[in-house]
Amino acid sequence: MQAARKRDAHEKIRLGGLVVKAGLDGQPTAVLLGGLIEIAKAVEDPAARERLRAIGDHAFAESPRSKVV
Repeated sequence: MQAARKRDAHEKIRLGGLVVKAGLDGQPTAVLLGGLIEIAKAVEDPAARERLRAIGDHAFAESPRSKVV
């Protein structure tokens, strides 16, 4: 049980780090959720998913540990 809670906490921290890395940490939570819902719809299209993956890959390659804007 404790291991599952630890994994869950780690996953939430990792996802929160992505919000910060994208420069969105100052946005209201409703805006973030709305954006994530839009992304969830967009990634159903393979071309859109690949385009977003390329943007993310580029952001990680350019700045692996700092904020990406």
